[in-house]
Amino acid sequence: MDRVGRRLLTALFVCAAGSATVPSAFGQGQVAIDGPEAPNAPEVVARDAEGRVTVRAVRLSEPLVVDGLLRDPIYTQVRAIGDFVQQEPHEGEPATERTEMWIFFDATNLYIAVRCLDSQPDRIIANEMRRDGNNIFQNDNVQLAIDTFYDRRSGFSFQTNALGALRDQEISDERTTNTDWNTVWDVRGARTDEGWSAEFVIPFKSLRYRASGAQVWGINMQRVVRWKNERSYLAGVPASYGGRGINKLSSAATLVGLEVPPQGRNLEIKPYAISGVTTNRQSVPVLSNDVSGDAGVDVKYGLTRGLTADVTYNTDFAQVEEDEQQVNLTRFSLFFPEKRDFFLEGQGIFAFGPGREGGFSGVATPLTPVVFFSRRIGLNEGQKVPILAGGRVTGRQGRYTVGALNIETKAAQTGGTPATNFSVVRVRRDILRRSAIGFIGTERAPHAVGQDSSQVMGVDAALAFFENLTINSYYARSRTPGRRGDDASYLAQLAYAGDLYGMNLEHLTVGDAFNPEVGFLRRESFRRTYGQGRVSRRPRASRLARKVSAEGSLDYITDPGGRLESREAQASTRVEFNSGGFWSMDYTRNYELIREPFEIAKGIAIRPGGYSFEGIQTQYYMSPQRKLTGRINGSIGSFYDGTRTEVGYNGRVEINSQFAIEPRISLNWIDLSVGRFSTRLLGSRATFAVNTRMAASALVQYNSSSRAMSSNVRLRWEYRPGSDLFVVYSDGRELAGTRFAPLQNQSFVVKVTRLFRF
Repeated sequence: MDRVGRRLLTALFVCAAGSATVPSAFGQGQVAIDGPEAPNAPEVVARDAEGRVTVRAVRLSEPLVVDGLLRDPIYTQVRAIGDFVQQEPHEGEPATERTEMWIFFDATNLYIAVRCLDSQPDRIIANEMRRDGNNIFQNDNVQLAIDTFYDRRSGFSFQTNALGALRDQEISDERTTNTDWNTVWDVRGARTDEGWSAEFVIPFKSLRYRASGAQVWGINMQRVVRWKNERSYLAGVPASYGGRGINKLSSAATLVGLEVPPQGRNLEIKPYAISGVTTNRQSVPVLSNDVSGDAGVDVKYGLTRGLTADVTYNTDFAQVEEDEQQVNLTRFSLFFPEKRDFFLEGQGIFAFGPGREGGFSGVATPLTPVVFFSRRIGLNEGQKVPILAGGRVTGRQGRYTVGALNIETKAAQTGGTPATNFSVVRVRRDILRRSAIGFIGTERAPHAVGQDSSQVMGVDAALAFFENLTINSYYARSRTPGRRGDDASYLAQLAYAGDLYGMNLEHLTVGDAFNPEVGFLRRESFRRTYGQGRVSRRPRASRLARKVSAEGSLDYITDPGGRLESREAQASTRVEFNSGGFWSMDYTRNYELIREPFEIAKGIAIRPGGYSFEGIQTQYYMSPQRKLTGRINGSIGSFYDGTRTEVGYNGRVEINSQFAIEPRISLNWIDLSVGRFSTRLLGSRATFAVNTRMAASALVQYNSSSRAMSSNVRLRWEYRPGSDLFVVYSDGRELAGTRFAPLQNQSFVVKVTRLFRF
């Protein structure tokens, strides 16, 4: 983009966004503060009329005693940061329960302390102790977000509850979160007569930032009072962002007064050793009680404070819990998330195009191609492919976010997979205040004779204006030997996701020859036009309902020649309750053109032709204050040339703060002209947390569609921060009629990792 174009875009943004202050880049040790001037001692917080906040960190002369009780003398010597602001239920009003916060640091660590006063401390909910447990969101909790580059769009998040549970994640571009990112840190929580409190300790080595010395960072803290269903922040966040408000780093407070140590070697070495016994009657050759042992290593090195290099050798992911089963009643592929540690760090950097959010968030992109999908590496049709070695560079350099990945896999006898090299390059540049443009390139290069490499290249843009208006677009092309035709895919999307109004307009095209071999393509060769509108209201007089929404959408999909293939019109209503639960109901009318028969169940195929059908779906999320929580759903209606009825439950039964059972049930009854069948998906996960760093889980699943039953038992003990012991047992069986067929596969694995930091 030339200089004139940049000036025009900048002028457009200034006119649209008003007098927002844009922080400048670091230079000569100076940075423009997006907020009021730094408070002078003894003050630790300053607020201005626009709601912006600047806070000051205080240096410690000696380390804190991190026990969650806040008994060190420093807490009486340094004033607390308070005056949190509501996001829910009354945006912008003072929080009804007082929160006090302190920010300290010493030569090696950042300390964050919080005291959560509560008028009814006996109603505090604290029942999640697992590392990275999602149920922490249903507890009284605090979540800390730190923007170490002060780019107002990316950072790190740390979360805990009154039990001192640990949960962390990466935030990219205010909208993409990597919840499986883990680093070395600690926290302690404690219940008190007045509420609860917690102390975080985060080593500077666990964070990335620009340089040593004086810092200007972004920081925000969210507090959830679950029995009130109240959410408040240190620096206010619009209600339109809902539970994702902690990601909105452009609204975060500014942190000053912090000084970080000079850059050391910043080297981490994490070797592992593994041993196991395996039986696999599906492999070639068949394995029976095969005893094996192996070792490997991961190395992380800080090239700069912003860029990190990772190297892995002889990588093994035997500790990863197996995928949750899904029922597929469509002719398209299912999407399973990545769970392997090496591919999870920096995941948001490699994301291309719009996010995969849906429903009432205002963004609906379930069919958008995933240009880079890391599950293509080391897996082939569910079978593991050995990874020999790999390397990755990720991080930030100035206004650029960069990611480069190269992985070499070995040949695998199962499925005839040859040794293959996978490469990915991703570059994004920040523009304007909250926008970015980027480039991605991927390559899959098999080493087998006669197999050529395939590539994908693409450019994308994510433009954000005002608080809730976004424009997303991308253009990508693939090159696959032997494929001819339209090898391009492109998208244009305009979305407004306000609290009371929302809309989304989207056009997506996938050419008949577009083939991202290091990605995921749910549907091939189509053009999609999508429109959605939403109206919401907050009835102040209601003691039951907090927010009521009505939504309508039309999804229109054709083949490249313009012939209609799929159409879905939907009308929805949703009621969010003050208790934290919600209820929704959807009415849909569908049309599907089936060109070729596809098997929907064993021995039953949908015949070619055009089908119109309709249905009603409803779901109810129970409020989190109960011992029994979760989602109950049901639907009924026509389905192709017959009918379909579905009921399901996915939830959690709390036994106590350490033990819980999470049942999952999905039942379908389908009656078609070509036959009648039913599907049953049953599963349950039992979890027992010994403490916040040791937990055992057992997952049992049965899927009638694949006639398979599997179990997975997993113990994880983080015996020191960053170092783990895993003990994993798994098996799989195929049902034959009403009896169990012989065991298909079985394994027992013990894996130990040890982190060395220099």
